[in-house]
Amino acid sequence: MPDISRTVDAVWKLESAKIIATLTRLVHDVGLAEELAQDALVAALEQWPDAGVPDNPGAWLTTTAKRRAVDHIRRSRLLADKQGRLARERADLEEQQEGPDRQEPEQDDVLRLMFLSCHPVLPTRDRAALTLRLLGGLTAEEIARAFLLTAAAVTRSIADAKRTLAEHRVPFDLPEDSELPERLSSVLEVIYLIFNEGYSATSGDDLMRPGLCLEALRLGRLLAELAPREAEVHGLVALMEIQASRAAARTGPAGEPVQLHEQNRGRWDRLLVRRGFTAMLRAREAGGVPGPYVLQAAIAVCHAQARTAEETDWVQIAALYGALARLLPTAVVQLNRAVALGMAHGPQAGLDLVDSLVADPVLRDYHLLPSVRGDLLLRLGRGPEARLEFLRAAALARNAAERAFLNRRAQEVPAPGGPGGQPPGPALGGAAEAFLARADLDAATVRSYGQTMRRLRLDLGDAAPLSGLTAGEVARVCTAAWGGAAAGTWNRHRSAVRSFGAWAGLDDLAAGLERRPGTRLRAPALDPVRLDALWEDPEVPLRERTLWRLLHESAAGVKTVLSLNVEDLDLEDRRARAGRTWVSWRSGTARLLPPLLAGRTRGPLFLSERRPGPARPPGPADLCPETGRRRLSYERAEYLFKQATRPLDPAHEGYTLRRLKPGPRDRDTAQGSRRLQGEDA
Repeated sequence: MPDISRTVDAVWKLESAKIIATLTRLVHDVGLAEELAQDALVAALEQWPDAGVPDNPGAWLTTTAKRRAVDHIRRSRLLADKQGRLARERADLEEQQEGPDRQEPEQDDVLRLMFLSCHPVLPTRDRAALTLRLLGGLTAEEIARAFLLTAAAVTRSIADAKRTLAEHRVPFDLPEDSELPERLSSVLEVIYLIFNEGYSATSGDDLMRPGLCLEALRLGRLLAELAPREAEVHGLVALMEIQASRAAARTGPAGEPVQLHEQNRGRWDRLLVRRGFTAMLRAREAGGVPGPYVLQAAIAVCHAQARTAEETDWVQIAALYGALARLLPTAVVQLNRAVALGMAHGPQAGLDLVDSLVADPVLRDYHLLPSVRGDLLLRLGRGPEARLEFLRAAALARNAAERAFLNRRAQEVPAPGGPGGQPPGPALGGAAEAFLARADLDAATVRSYGQTMRRLRLDLGDAAPLSGLTAGEVARVCTAAWGGAAAGTWNRHRSAVRSFGAWAGLDDLAAGLERRPGTRLRAPALDPVRLDALWEDPEVPLRERTLWRLLHESAAGVKTVLSLNVEDLDLEDRRARAGRTWVSWRSGTARLLPPLLAGRTRGPLFLSERRPGPARPPGPADLCPETGRRRLSYERAEYLFKQATRPLDPAHEGYTLRRLKPGPRDRDTAQGSRRLQGEDA
């Protein structure tokens, strides 16, 4: 039995894409097609141990699955509409059984399946998961391990993708000629996303995930066979083949990254290099104006042709990046171009381009931006500045191997002042932590200020000397992060900077941040009909029902209500203390609070669904000591309310929580919030 299981698994890996593609053509539902294919797989596991493995196991699985599909169509309530198709498919099946040499258009079906799973209507991550499931035959557990997700999350992603395709009635057809460039671009994007996640893992302990690289190469080669006249397809294959050839040389003995110019080129896989060159020739034979993948492949060819790092034609590479930037003017392409310019025309040329990208929001949390800047500064002899950039890059890196590598590079550069020099004084990271740890700040203020300080620390670096912090740098960070935000949001972050500057003795730190005037128009309160629909909806969970009732009956602010703790409740008097404010409620909330508390005596009143992950643990004030769950966030509460109220909203966007506040006529009947004055009377 174990041998049969391994055989079935091996056949499934090879044949699943063709089987699912064939079934999708029959039933026009990719989710149903996968279920029918799985039924055939179960049948093989049941029958092959006794009957033996057939001579052509792939054909056996396909025939069995098609029979299931035909049976499903026969049983369908839409039999009248599908009778003609059923007859044709049964005839095709009988012809295939009578003539085993007959060929189905399997290649076209697989190509259709590839375009379907990579359809632009799906989010990019869902496209990748569905493609790996349908065309790669990977299980949810295998995909989860590859992307460092949970199997449940991957299963939901795949299910969402199938449901979206069904809801949009995406046909199982090849795109029209007018749609082909955009649709093909989507397919190539997904394949390259899978490859890149394997080649440079965004998170986790390992620099690479070879399994994903191999799967992307397999999909790319398959696509090149199915679409032999598309230059961009061959360009992508060439790019991946050549990049994959460097795998053995990209890491050192301890798994640490080895930069391209330091790699032992004798360890590059020459077979993969030759395959890359061959794919590049096919791309050129296909003709047409070079697209982004052909240009990137040409850059990879330049690197592969150089026997040593010193022989690399950086002038040609810089020119190719210039052409790529004109075709694809993204911030990441410009950053790579800056590296090439720095090698071809000197580090200052590269640094000038990098500095023009610093304020780009796309690169705000991209660890390679400060990493590249640190390299260029180091080559210019500006070691202390380079050290700060390497430290900032390490703080942004989510991959453990890259983070350790960048920290090591920072340590190799002398600290500001040098041996025996004057210490640079307190650094931004330590000062920010001390500022937020003040006893006079309540939990809500710490959360608000913490968002601002986190952004400053990420963009300027924890190691940045506090004495060197300038109003211009702070203004650049705030403008990039919140320049387009509402006046209230901008002024809130400005207030945090001013408070930090005053505490740190840097009174002019917010000099470049002008206060924005804002006219805050209050959204109208929900009418009684919509409120009754909310209160009577049996699908609303207890937590949301209690929160919404409390917001409506108290007329208190959302943040104030979310900041309430169990120990501050006075259930008998129907009120709770929130700082220097009383929040009071009426009978509707009073009935809901006891079951919500479920015996809890302390901690946040409203809790999130799950326990927090280890990456960003909440502060003690936001963590329930009895359940281990964190305080419900404003963002999550707002999202849930919008989702619940979409059916009530004519625009189908959902309402904000502020709409729960009573209108002016009801304000005098609401208990509201009262300022404490003297005694607690």
